[in-house]
Amino acid sequence: MSWLSDDDETREYDEYDDSSARVRPNPKGNKPRTKTRPAHENAVVGRVYAVDRGRFSVLVGEGTADEHTVSATKARELGRHSIVTNDFVNVVGDTTGDEGSLARVVSVQERTSLLRRSADDTDAIERIIVANADQMLIVVAAANPEPRPRLVDRYLVAAYDAGIKPILVLTKTDLADPTEFLANFAGLELRVIRSRSDEFPLEELTEMLQGHTTVAVGHSGVGKSTLVNALVPDANRAVGVVNTVTGRGRHTSSSTISYRIGTGWIVDTPGVRSFGLGHINPDNILKSFADLAAIAEDCPRGCTHLPDAPDCAIIEAAARGELGAIGELRLDSLQRLLTTLA
Repeated sequence: MSWLSDDDETREYDEYDDSSARVRPNPKGNKPRTKTRPAHENAVVGRVYAVDRGRFSVLVGEGTADEHTVSATKARELGRHSIVTNDFVNVVGDTTGDEGSLARVVSVQERTSLLRRSADDTDAIERIIVANADQMLIVVAAANPEPRPRLVDRYLVAAYDAGIKPILVLTKTDLADPTEFLANFAGLELRVIRSRSDEFPLEELTEMLQGHTTVAVGHSGVGKSTLVNALVPDANRAVGVVNTVTGRGRHTSSSTISYRIGTGWIVDTPGVRSFGLGHINPDNILKSFADLAAIAEDCPRGCTHLPDAPDCAIIEAAARGELGAIGELRLDSLQRLLTTLA
């Protein structure tokens, strides 16, 4: 073993300096990272009409002679930003739409509305169903399966929260009289369209859809996808039957997809048996009852407008007979929807 004096050890280390140290190359290149994102000035705008396992079918040039479909993926720069059916997006890359081509979605344009639901009422995490819809077809069967007024209430709450106009479509009215069911919504300005098991008022429905983006929702087995197939013969949406033992419909449609009908679009969604409202703001429900909202301006702060709410201006107006018969029905509907959230 050899021993070095302090002077010898100092001379040994003096033989090396920083310039002799090996620098490990940057495997991602030596270009420094920056938060500046490319402007994508050549991006084209398109409508997402279908989403399938990370691939987006985007219609570009809508309404022009160059209209065509582009297959795209989400650009990394979008991060966790979601892309949903009926989003308007900016795409770059190969936007020719040729077989085997693939573009990138680099940004999502501002949405005019968002229809959302949560897994249950205690879950504040929202699931976006569709973007930019302005009408909602709530499809309900008069029988087989039995209509569920409370589920319809939940659809109405979600529609009012999103600023979407709800429309009730009753199917299978030849199997049962829907009068008792419709009485639940007598106080609402709700358009109702009736149909039989084997026949839809296609002319009325088609006219109603023109110039609008309409999302169709409903319990499994009510005939929602059958309705979409009638409106769009080449849609080929899977349809199912109702279980004769449980009385429940079987989930058939497994994806959300948009179809064009003239100047409008209809968005078919998977059938559901529950519709969580954990993300809803109750104030948005009252805004949908403009006549009652005007009276509620005199309510104390934090008023729930429920029957046991102290000093509620709406309830006091009803007690004085100032709302009229229709107004009282609307108050009943409002309180039922608010109770659904509570």
